[in-house]
Amino acid sequence: MRILMWFFRLLLFFLLFGFAVKNDHLVGLQFFFGSAWQLPLVFVILVSFTAGALLGVTATFGSLLRQRREIGRLRRQLARAERDRQAAPGVTAPPAPEMQAPETF
Repeated sequence: MRILMWFFRLLLFFLLFGFAVKNDHLVGLQFFFGSAWQLPLVFVILVSFTAGALLGVTATFGSLLRQRREIGRLRRQLARAERDRQAAPGVTAPPAPEMQAPETF
């Protein structure tokens, strides 16, 4: 399986390298106030891809932090409940109600 993954990585590298070699023409980027740049097309594509990837990672970073805070809060809550249960050994928890599977149609 490892050899197969390395084969696919190598194939992807050569495809992207060939794409870069075939698209080395200069393109003009027109900015505001009359400024312009002449850059190779492959460089423009690479910068655009990198900017999109960074934007995607940044967009998911907020939800990742929120989930980590929630996990930490739940772990503290679980630890507190276990400490309380061990502190009062004579108290037993009520049995959990039996769950029934939902009806299928």
